[in-house]
Amino acid sequence: MTPDQQRDTPTRRRGPALEDAILRAAAGELSESGYAGMTMDRVAQRAGTNKNAIYRRWPTRAALGIAAYRRIADTELQVPDTGALRTDALALLRAANATWSSPQGAVLRALLTAVADDPDLLTLLRTQTGGNAMDTAWVTLLERAVARGEAPPEAVHPRVASVPVTVLRGEYALRGLPEVPDDVLVEIVEEIFLPLVRGRAPRT
Repeated sequence: MTPDQQRDTPTRRRGPALEDAILRAAAGELSESGYAGMTMDRVAQRAGTNKNAIYRRWPTRAALGIAAYRRIADTELQVPDTGALRTDALALLRAANATWSSPQGAVLRALLTAVADDPDLLTLLRTQTGGNAMDTAWVTLLERAVARGEAPPEAVHPRVASVPVTVLRGEYALRGLPEVPDDVLVEIVEEIFLPLVRGRAPRT
């Protein structure tokens, strides 16, 4: 092989280099076409590889989609600690709203929309994209409120903790809003979450 031919021969990527190329390609497809438009064929073509190389690393489209989303949204969740449950809850809900209304949030909403047609997505979304971290953050807020005497111990419950984000998700899904107004966030906290927390009582 001549020197010119060697220069024209593409370097075969392996390991992390190939995985990085695939994830960059998948993240690009997600951002431009949403999960519905992200196919293994398109990702393979964009990454300059073949589908077998993708399937060896991510056995399903859902697994690849979640991995690509994590690349886009690689941020650490900060749990507010303002000293009061109301302001803690508002700060955390505002952070969630800011994420959902951002470009990466648009990708997340597209993934959530696809859950009905791809059940594996729901499990992966909760376990790999910070869903559990968000639930844990709300439980932490409730535990601090109990320690300060703002809430009864019975309020520390996963179902109670999930209410604010569940209602926020409904605002996006049912109303098709690009961003939920702040006065709605205040209503979610003051009219739904806080009364629920304060009304919890021991089971008899």
